[in-house]
Amino acid sequence: MDRINGRSIALGFAGSLVVFGVLYWLAGVDPSATIDAVHAADPLVLGLVFLCGVVWLTSWGLALRTVLGELGASISVAQSTAIFSGVLFANNVTPFGQAGGEPISGLLISRITDQRYERGLAAIASVDALNFIPSIGLALCGLLILGVDAPNTTQLPVVAGTFLALAVLVPLCGAISWQYRHHLQRGVVATLGPIVRLLSRIRNQTITTGAIERRIGGFFSAIERIGTRPKTLLVALLLSSVGWIAQVGALWLSLLSLGHTVSPMVVLIAIPIGAIAGVTPLPGGLGAIDLVLVGVLLTLVSIARPTILAAVLIHRFVIYVIPTVVGGGVAAVVASENLRNTTEN
Repeated sequence: MDRINGRSIALGFAGSLVVFGVLYWLAGVDPSATIDAVHAADPLVLGLVFLCGVVWLTSWGLALRTVLGELGASISVAQSTAIFSGVLFANNVTPFGQAGGEPISGLLISRITDQRYERGLAAIASVDALNFIPSIGLALCGLLILGVDAPNTTQLPVVAGTFLALAVLVPLCGAISWQYRHHLQRGVVATLGPIVRLLSRIRNQTITTGAIERRIGGFFSAIERIGTRPKTLLVALLLSSVGWIAQVGALWLSLLSLGHTVSPMVVLIAIPIGAIAGVTPLPGGLGAIDLVLVGVLLTLVSIARPTILAAVLIHRFVIYVIPTVVGGGVAAVVASENLRNTTEN
């Protein structure tokens, strides 16, 4: 299984390199021009970009802390930030982004907080779902204001139409899933039960149908508990919004560091649309998110392509590379402690 996962991750990163190659080919830019633009960035403004990244990571870590608190897990601010770094590491090295990283994230959370695995999985699934809501509101505000201020932007209707379709479809699916969550739970048990039992027999383990039902039931119970606590949801949504605004600020400052001031509404539109590309079968959306961000910016502003590519690379270094490195360290520490405990026992 480890070899299969490693192969999937390697293929994912190889795919990301291909996407980067396509990105430069479509943009018609010599990579050296982008590198020269990065070297010309203002160091002071780059420091502010990094600060925005810290605010984003801390805010979303606090959102996870809020949700975990509702499930009975008490952790500090530092712990919540470290845990969320580990979550981002899992998301950023597995295919399909959050969808691929959530099982690992649930395990990481359960190890650090001493919660059952299904509760850790429910916590991160809830935070990921809540994070989508503010992104819709922010992007719609950006589209509305930019449409009023710059009604002659020719490609704005295309961008708006694409996002509005996704903005309607995803919440609709979420609402239907919540309304019929008990039917969904039974369907998950019926689907996963035989698979889990087969895998357990292959590994010479015995897992009863009742145990499977209890684990899946625990996951849905945790989701329902979070979903019926308005105060918890409100606090988590506010923290999520702060994180999104920090991401927007990071990209806006990345452009500013290269000597360009753009309307914040442009970046407010670009960040949520780029985040949607994270569902592609590439590690953390690497390459796909970059491609979308560059495409949206090229559509809405008149800035040289090497400069836009450089700004996106600066932004993604802070939002993708740094959390992945830090989160990898957190995951390594948790894994080593778990191995030591297993050896001692």
